[in-house]
Amino acid sequence: MMNFKKSLLCVTAGAALSLSAAAAETTLRIATWLPPTNPQNATVWPTWKKWVEEATEGRVEVVVENYTGHPKTIYDAVEDGIYDVGFSVEAYLPGRFKLSGVAEIPGEITDAETGSVALWRTYKDYFEPADEYNGFQLLGLFVHGPGQLHTKFPVNSLDDLKGKKMRVGGGLINDLAERLEVTPVSAPSPKSYEMMQQGVVDGTFLPAQEQRFFRLSEVSSDLTLFPKGLYTTAFSIVMNQDVFESLSKKDQEAIMSVSGERLSQLAGAAWGKADDDGILEAKEKGVNVVFLSESDQRVKDLNKLSEGIDQLWVNSVSDRGIDAKAALADFRKYVNTINSKK
Repeated sequence: MMNFKKSLLCVTAGAALSLSAAAAETTLRIATWLPPTNPQNATVWPTWKKWVEEATEGRVEVVVENYTGHPKTIYDAVEDGIYDVGFSVEAYLPGRFKLSGVAEIPGEITDAETGSVALWRTYKDYFEPADEYNGFQLLGLFVHGPGQLHTKFPVNSLDDLKGKKMRVGGGLINDLAERLEVTPVSAPSPKSYEMMQQGVVDGTFLPAQEQRFFRLSEVSSDLTLFPKGLYTTAFSIVMNQDVFESLSKKDQEAIMSVSGERLSQLAGAAWGKADDDGILEAKEKGVNVVFLSESDQRVKDLNKLSEGIDQLWVNSVSDRGIDAKAALADFRKYVNTINSKK
């Protein structure tokens, strides 16, 4: 009797799996490039997978696959149909994506969730007609938490940064790096550990979470935290346009119902929460963690150095046919509105 019951359970389970597999009419392959513990892989993708599969009643299955190439090539991989969905840092492709730089201006946001929602709303209000995502179905936009200083030396004043080799990832942080008089070394963020360990750079600009996820706590002596960070970085989540259009109208609407602002907020919240984990990791590993207040001279000096970077962004998007000043004003309005509701 026991064997019969086991056999019956196996048959039932197998039938359920077969039905589940049969119900999936489309499989979306996601290219991801960060460590498994990163919030994008630990939280964002699993959650969105669940949302999509539930919203499409199982007709669309989502599979996440590791991408080993340079993260900037994910856009080509998705556009060419090698993968169906992916995400990456927009600044890795300078000149192609300019508008999201509104969220990268120093001192504009205090947390990733707020910045991500404000960026999506600004995109819908101002940036969409510029068609920067031609060839893609844009699923979401988000930013990581405020970028901070991870260094192999103490930063008692901004003068301590002069001449130091610092990894930068592109975007408006490059303009700030120039004003800080550091020697910029361009490289994707996952290279930070190796470059610091080997002495190629003296530090890196990244959110606090990377003390844990990129193990920077092993190669940093100091983590200097500015109240609003030094910058942030914009990411986009994109889907191959042809694949999206090949879906039924019902499934297109289902996917977008769990994407857009909802996905942007999910990603921003997950990345922002991870900063707390990074700070805790740094403390546990003996890194000198310094929290700066608005009254600290280093913060005042940074604010002075950052003056005019907002205008640099306005000037940089003059060829996009949008009202950049109005977009910046509304982005700031969204940030303030969202913060006031927290």
